[in-house]
Amino acid sequence: MIFNSTGEGSFGCVFLVYDYLQDKIVAVKIFQKEKYDSKENDAGRLILNKIQSIFVIKYLLYNDWDIYPYLVMEYCNMMTLDIIAKQPEIPLPTYTLRALMKQILEGMRAFHSSGLVHRDIKCDNILLHSPPGSGRVHAKISDFGFAKKVDLNNKQTYLAGF
Repeated sequence: MIFNSTGEGSFGCVFLVYDYLQDKIVAVKIFQKEKYDSKENDAGRLILNKIQSIFVIKYLLYNDWDIYPYLVMEYCNMMTLDIIAKQPEIPLPTYTLRALMKQILEGMRAFHSSGLVHRDIKCDNILLHSPPGSGRVHAKISDFGFAKKVDLNNKQTYLAGF
């Protein structure tokens, strides 16, 4: 059962859908065939079993062989972090900012521990979710279209200026 469209972009649309099998609401990203980039799908497959973090959005199902490729993912019941960033007139308490930053860094650590680098961390790609009845807000990293698998153990570090 489709509830409504939650967003639209150059890629296509995101719909809020009730999943009868899992008895929960999920988000379904439907891509325009000509704008579909399988890289996000590939990255999602890589992280499906590798990253276990509440601070990284969970991808549940992919379908890229249909007329319209789609991606089923965990639903976050709040907006993106961009909603906070674009309201400088509303002061954000330091403890809230610290908590959000810690969650984002924990999500990035989970990514890096799996040998993946996100490469597109920005406010629009951080979804906010408040588990019902918890009184908490979790920041979740999303949009893995630019993610890349790298061997972090074999990378050299360079120090500029010496």
